[in-house]
Amino acid sequence: MQHKNVLEYLEATAGRVPDKVAFVGEDCALTFGQLQSESRSVGSRLLGEGISGEPVVVFMSKSAREVAAFFGCIYAGCSYVPIDPEMPRFRTELIFKNLAPRAVICEKGAIDKLGSYDYDGKIFCYEDMLGGADDAALDGVRRRQIDTDPIYIMYTSGSTGVPKGVIACHRSVIDYIEKLSEVLGISEETVFANQTPLYFDASMKEVYPTIMFGATTYLVPKQLFMFPMKLVEYLNEHKVNTICWVVSALVIVSSLGALKSVKPEYLKTVAFGGEVFPVKQFGRWREALPEAEFFNLYGPTEITGVCCYYHVDRDFEKGETIPVGKAFDNTEVFLLTQDNRRAGVGEVGEICVRGTSVTLGYYNDFEKTNEAFVQNPLNDKYPEIIYRTGDLGKLNERGEIVFTSRKDHQIKHMGHRIELGEIEVIVNLIDGVAMCCCLYNKDKDKIELFYAGGIGETELLAVIKEKLPRYMLPNRTQRLEKLPLTVNGKIDRVYLQGLINK
Repeated sequence: MQHKNVLEYLEATAGRVPDKVAFVGEDCALTFGQLQSESRSVGSRLLGEGISGEPVVVFMSKSAREVAAFFGCIYAGCSYVPIDPEMPRFRTELIFKNLAPRAVICEKGAIDKLGSYDYDGKIFCYEDMLGGADDAALDGVRRRQIDTDPIYIMYTSGSTGVPKGVIACHRSVIDYIEKLSEVLGISEETVFANQTPLYFDASMKEVYPTIMFGATTYLVPKQLFMFPMKLVEYLNEHKVNTICWVVSALVIVSSLGALKSVKPEYLKTVAFGGEVFPVKQFGRWREALPEAEFFNLYGPTEITGVCCYYHVDRDFEKGETIPVGKAFDNTEVFLLTQDNRRAGVGEVGEICVRGTSVTLGYYNDFEKTNEAFVQNPLNDKYPEIIYRTGDLGKLNERGEIVFTSRKDHQIKHMGHRIELGEIEVIVNLIDGVAMCCCLYNKDKDKIELFYAGGIGETELLAVIKEKLPRYMLPNRTQRLEKLPLTVNGKIDRVYLQGLINK
């Protein structure tokens, strides 16, 4: 059956296993029947107030009911825009300015905080939206909906720090989730542990397969990622068998020795992405879980989450990079050189994507949309939009794509063109280094290295000198107790760049 609306997943699963638990948070859990019922109530209330076909902000903390609010927006024919009350005020204000929403769904505990913002639209208290559905109104919306209607706007800042609202539609999400679920082997028996905030597209790896198959997702309390052993114990307590986490979250567990003390005994599928997984740390996970399957996933928010995958099928030597592999079915991922031709084997090019996974662009920002969502330069016969990721990669001898760095991480230093990611790969292999980040101080023409681990700065620099040519050596090395992370668990390069620019 060809789906055209993501709500078809929820309705089929709620009809089949209404009493099975779908999402479990710190404060509440919802079965599939409850999830559908509350979503329909939320959608009906929006429609009753004349809210349809427009973005609705969901100003709620990470919880099962936040997920229900998302689907309530979709039932009303709206696109949901997740904003956590704990997000930095400046970022939230920029999103509200770009979005100019007429409606916000808010939990009771966050109403006062929302009131401190310059917002004069409608505020719906989630708890007050429950209690009944207008079937006729909901059916009327469904008859008008098509698969290219938007369903969410996720704000991403990338390397600039300025939020951009990426708009995705039913079709791109359906195609993505069905391909991802096939690759990872998702089923009704799958038990997820969600790591990322729900206002990041990475959370879709759990949210949508859960409603598609009738799986279960535990929303992991963020404070557990500060205590790796308790985190692994949490996975065991809930018999979690599948995780889709950013690399930094996995490194926190492996670098602090938690896997030597307690094994995640039910874990069978480990998917990772967001950053390059240091081979040393990856090896610790494979050693701890020899029977588990590992997948490297790649893709920016602008292509609905993930467009490439690599099912780890071999060992990797020190200095190697785990490939991002090959494109999902019905998606093409290709590399373009600076002169807009396809890159050959071993030749670096910009990673570009075409297909239904490409999203609709940036909300209320045609200028930035037209910079990244462009006509395919390999096709001069008819309009065809591709997304230029800004990431660089190359094809290895197996035909697999290997991520090398961001375009803005490629620098010219001492007369040489350098990929900062290459320095990070070497440093991450050194004993005593848990994680590292290499940045460029353009004003002073200096390479600066931040790292966390037990090795001292002088000793580390001595080891680096044995492994890298002089022109690639960091001009300054600084050890931190831990590297700062963004709210979705990646290394916070913007924050570190701010340190070196002071």
